[in-house]
This record gives sequence, structure tokens and C-alpha cells, in this order.
Amino acid sequence: MKDKNILLLGGGGFIGTALARRLWENKFKVHILSRRFQTHQIDSDFIFYQGTLDDKKILERVLPECKTIIHLASSTTPGSSSRQPALEADQNITPTLRFLDILQSYKHRHMIFVSSGGTLYGNPKSMPVDETYPLNPLSFHGAGKVALETFLRTFSTFPENTTTIVRPSNVYGPGQPLRSGFGVIRTMLEHVLRETVMEIWGDGTSVRDFLYIDDMISALIRLIDFPYDNNIYNVGSGIGYSLNQLKEIVESICGKKLSTIYRPTRKIDVKTIVLDSSFLSKATRWHSATPLEQGIELTWKWLKN
Repeated sequence: MKDKNILLLGGGGFIGTALARRLWENKFKVHILSRRFQTHQIDSDFIFYQGTLDDKKILERVLPECKTIIHLASSTTPGSSSRQPALEADQNITPTLRFLDILQSYKHRHMIFVSSGGTLYGNPKSMPVDETYPLNPLSFHGAGKVALETFLRTFSTFPENTTTIVRPSNVYGPGQPLRSGFGVIRTMLEHVLRETVMEIWGDGTSVRDFLYIDDMISALIRLIDFPYDNNIYNVGSGIGYSLNQLKEIVESICGKKLSTIYRPTRKIDVKTIVLDSSFLSKATRWHSATPLEQGIELTWKWLKN
């Protein structure tokens, strides 16, 4: 890839921080637009812009330099917007549409949009699920992702601009902040460390696909090298674990018990979801390389330090 300038929208978060570091190691000039940063993320190797997706002054300064844009910004969770559909519009959909209003003035731009592989498909009848499976979100958060994907797919039909959509499974690993509604592995490890009680919604038999942060970053790096790509890709390990199984693995690695209390199942929670990432593997030769046990052990060591 000749152009080494890249813009990360919402790049001050977990995935954005890890991606920025990897891009810098690969000699990219990394521009980060974010509303907030954690203190350890402030680094002179990157160019930071503190603002929103529709900050026209900032975007008019950075977009002429950056032909590749990775959209990582998301301000809600399935739980946080479960009774507030307007929250998705206000915090995620409208800011992105305003960004597209500005982006239309720039040609030959490649957008990679990080969507959600865990909330879009609902409860599929067969596993693993590929990108052609009908979308049936159970939460307003998932519905918001579907809406954004639709707008971005329409945007990519205009000449000279392309949009790649990435649907990751549950990403975890070192550097992940403790945030309500995000990161069940990070949450479990925190409760073990503090010896506190964790709430689990349902009976613990819900199955999820977990993806280590380095594997997620590797997938994004490979897709950056496809500037004319308009495809949709699942990104997951392809292996499902129930929350009860995950609890056992965490306890084994930490050498401590995780105290839990089970709450009634919520309508917004998907029962089982495992992603088929073979389309991405065929296109880029990417594959998930980090076994769950290894990834949890690395995350546990990071958290203790």
C-alpha cells in the first residue's frame, strides 16, 4: 500500500489503541479522532484530534491526507440502549451520517467499518453462521449496526469510494478497559482479581465466539491492503464456548474461584452465536491463531500487572 496515512475514527478505544500501535510498527502515519482517550494512550507517535465524527473543522484538516479510514466508533451496548432506540440514532447513526456528508467531498477513499458479528444474526438455526445469513438483531444496538451497514453499503455504490464491513465476534485481550456491557472475559477476570460477585444473565449456557485482540488486528491490517474491496467479512475464532465453560477456564487459569449469581434471561441476549470466517480466510489467508486458554492467560497476566 503506497499511501501510509490512515485515519482511525473512535481510535481512542480498546481496538483502536492496539491497531494504532501495530500500524505505527508497520510505518503508517496514524491519525486518531476520538472524543476521549485513556491516559496511557497519549503517545507522540500518533496524531490526535479530540472531537466527534461530525467535527467538520478537524475532518477538513485530516481527510485530504488520509485515503484509508477505519470506523471503530461506537458509544452504546445492547444493554445500554435496550429501552432507548433513540440513543442509537443520537450516538451512533446520526454522527456517522454526518461524517458521510463530509466524506462525499473526497474521492478514492476506502472505509473499513467495524460492525458486530455477535448482535446482527439473532439466534441462527445453524452454526457457524456466515455473512449470507439473514440479519435478525434482537437489540436496538444490533439494529443500529444493521442501519449503519445499509447506509455504508449505499455510500459505496457511488463511484470512486469503497466500504469494507467487518463483523467481529467478542474481542478481548490485554489493554481492554473495564466497561459495563463490554467484554465478558475482562469482566470475569476483574471479579476474580477483586474477589467480587459477577452477575450472569441466564443460566450460563449461552454460547459465544471469542477473538483475541492480536487476531482482530491482524485481520484489519490485511484488509487495509484491499483498497477497492466492498465486501462483508465475519471475523471470529469459529469455536463456541458457553459462559459456564468460560467460567471454568478462567478459574483454572487464575487458580481462583469466580463467584457468580445468575439472573433471569434478557430478551436482548443472543442464545448462541459462532461465526464462520472462511470468506475472510480465502480472501486474505487470515486465520485466528490464538487459542482461548492462551489468550485468557495473557490477559490475566496483563491485568495483574
